[in-house]
Amino acid sequence: STLRVQCMALVAVFGLLLLKAAVSAGTRPNILFLMADQMRADLVGASGNELAKTPSLDRLAREGVLFRNAFSSTPTCTPARAAILTGQKPWNHGMLGYGTVAKQYSYEMPRAMAGAGYYTKSIGKDHFGWDKELKQGIPHGYLDTKLYDGLTEEIDNYDQWFSKVDPGGNPMATGLTWNDYRGRPYALPEYLHPTAWVGRTAVEFLNNYNRTEPFMLKVSFHRPHSPYDPPKRVMDLFNVSDMPEPYDGSNWDQRFALKYTSTPNPGIWCGDIGTDVVKHSRQAYYGSVTFVDEWIGLILAALEEKNWLETTLILFTADHGDMIGDHYHFRKGYPYQGSAHIPMLIRWPDSLTAENHGPISASRGIHKEEPVELRDLFPTFLDAAGENPMEPVDGESLLKLLDTGEVDVQWRDFIDLEHDICYNVTNHWNALTDGHIKYVFRAYFGDEQLFNLDTDPHEMIDLVRNTTWVKTLELWRSRMVKQFQDEGRGPDWVSPDGELKRRVKGQLYSPHYPGKGRETTYIYS
Repeated sequence: STLRVQCMALVAVFGLLLLKAAVSAGTRPNILFLMADQMRADLVGASGNELAKTPSLDRLAREGVLFRNAFSSTPTCTPARAAILTGQKPWNHGMLGYGTVAKQYSYEMPRAMAGAGYYTKSIGKDHFGWDKELKQGIPHGYLDTKLYDGLTEEIDNYDQWFSKVDPGGNPMATGLTWNDYRGRPYALPEYLHPTAWVGRTAVEFLNNYNRTEPFMLKVSFHRPHSPYDPPKRVMDLFNVSDMPEPYDGSNWDQRFALKYTSTPNPGIWCGDIGTDVVKHSRQAYYGSVTFVDEWIGLILAALEEKNWLETTLILFTADHGDMIGDHYHFRKGYPYQGSAHIPMLIRWPDSLTAENHGPISASRGIHKEEPVELRDLFPTFLDAAGENPMEPVDGESLLKLLDTGEVDVQWRDFIDLEHDICYNVTNHWNALTDGHIKYVFRAYFGDEQLFNLDTDPHEMIDLVRNTTWVKTLELWRSRMVKQFQDEGRGPDWVSPDGELKRRVKGQLYSPHYPGKGRETTYIYS
């Protein structure tokens, strides 16, 4: 009968759907999302830095792809992580500077990945906010978290563990602060170090994982964010005399070369503290990166021990960089390369097929030049899982760039950067870059900067007054005007006749920020 035929057809369709789901579950890769905090792009040895000791990251670059022009659009901790959570640019996720990550966004990466059938786990630094009543981090869709955020107001999983294994001990016994420019060896046994705890917790998770669904594991190291405190054996791998001198003495940075008649506050944001002091800081910073790299190597070894390396997509990046003295600046929150230029590495299993772009056929070990950003991680993970975004996102899947057979891959021409007031009322800005040219509008001063990153990768020569570059300056200025107009930022940002406006006052949140709590904060970590 007709009814019987219809029922059989429905059964057949349902069976095909179940088969597709089973095949998908069997072929979807695990996802290992590795992060460092406050790590510059040029601290990866594979980027060309012969002083860096990062064999594990170099392996990922050798067996995958290194993105040479990766940026953090809002280069401090919380807005960078909002971009990762939402896949949005700053104006659309709402955080224009260092504020509070919203308690929930309408569409979030961990929640979406859990909905796609992944077991989502976060180890290390989330910096998503703290639930004081539940005494835990706000998970944003991670099914389980083991946190070390490095924040005084939180008693997170690392703090609880530390108090058990070293009752009465001081986890900050090294004597450095969260925003310290100084560096020195870790004063406690190495196994107590936050980097060791994060790495060890990740290895234990992999060793014990026996669930049927694929995992999405985020391992987010707090270091090399200050305090710069690697174990002595790691710090001793580097000689102070070999450390690169800071890039300073350019044609624009003298206004930041403040002189100090006595030892400055360790949390200064700018100033000339002397090349020798900066090189000592860099010795500890390099050591902090190497210590993270050692633990990444142990995490990769755990993957191999479980025979999961070739069924796992691995992505490494950082939330932002660290100036460590370049142009007399310290830490992050600036448009310059040390702050905004970040590492981005991706290694894929041979079996991976990007659901929306065909098989991955890129040569391993290559470097890609396209401008990429943290907003691209969310759609990348969805793509690897065989999913499309259920809501619009600004980011794009990085898998599009991995030679998928498309003749003409459409990609953005440049990326937008910005940061609201940070450390000092004069430091808030907007910028655009394609990795070759960088245009900066300094809002407080109402002036501009222009750099040719191809010939001047360390931004020593501001070309804004060079008449040869007038047309280039006009092009990039017009691009920023169009961005502000398209986003509807209003007359405080750009005049009706298309002139960028000087802005003495800051704006920490855009109208798209979900929820309350938009008051300005001047506490940065």
